[in-house]
Amino acid sequence: MKKIILLATGGTIASAKHSCGGPLRPSLEAAGLLEYIPQVRDICEPYARDIMFLDSSNIQPEEWGDIARHIYGALSEYDGVVVTHGTDTLAFTTAMVSYMLRGLQKPVIFTGAQLPISELMSDGRKNLEAAFAAAVNGTPGVYLLFDNKIINGTRAVKMRTMGFDAFQSINAPVCGTVDSKGIIFSQPQPQSGQPQLIDMLCPDVFLLKVIPGTNPGIFDHIIKMGYRGIVIEAFGVGGLHFVKRNLAHKVDMLCQKGVAVVIISQCLYDSISLTVYEAGALLPDCVINGRDMTAEAAVTKLMWALGQTGSSQEIAHIIETPLCGEIAG
Repeated sequence: MKKIILLATGGTIASAKHSCGGPLRPSLEAAGLLEYIPQVRDICEPYARDIMFLDSSNIQPEEWGDIARHIYGALSEYDGVVVTHGTDTLAFTTAMVSYMLRGLQKPVIFTGAQLPISELMSDGRKNLEAAFAAAVNGTPGVYLLFDNKIINGTRAVKMRTMGFDAFQSINAPVCGTVDSKGIIFSQPQPQSGQPQLIDMLCPDVFLLKVIPGTNPGIFDHIIKMGYRGIVIEAFGVGGLHFVKRNLAHKVDMLCQKGVAVVIISQCLYDSISLTVYEAGALLPDCVINGRDMTAEAAVTKLMWALGQTGSSQEIAHIIETPLCGEIAG
């Protein structure tokens, strides 16, 4: 049977209340999680290892690198990897790990839960069992498995705070499903080249969602704070207001100061096009078209690109080149 390892990072699935009526915090070890799903021993040899015990709100760029390195190290010994993770920042982690782990030949399945696995109505057992089954399936790539959906790690967005159907695949079909027929992969995450770990990143990236009346002075502060990149969630297909408060002028100033600027849409679905309206066409040529990327995918990809190079041209090339399904090919 295949050897599948569970790498645990904490999150709701491993949480418990440490006092009567107190808040949840991660406490259950990876081996303890396995005790709730004894049936997986019928399909694989399960192993368990703890990486960290964190609420996912505390998983930040430094932890992304740790998680990717643990996964990469495990892939030489195991046939697949399952990672448990809190749901709040799970889509950021799966996106970043997708960029860091290139040319995968084995599956990496992230999952979690909306309720601790120890609770009666928890979705944790179902999600974790399905994650092991998906790992046994052997389809290479980085995936987020939740509520019977297998989502490309760069296309997932958390949509619900409480509902079990917490994640959706944005601007791309799900990669696979879980049903009575088992694990079915129909749209696997694209992989090419040889397996490698590229874990350098630069965390100095800011995400700005513009609103009507956004003060252009915010961009001066972004420069003063030392940010090297910014992802701007623009209106519609990529517009920023330029009457009364000229944001386009400030975006040009950012580029002149060496800050990489990626434009995406506030709308979850469809792509941007900076030539449709004057509000987009007035933006300087230096802006990078984020096309149909999610905010999670764009932010992490810009951090990752800045970790590889300081060249504005090379950064733009990395952002605009499809790597693992994060933008339409």
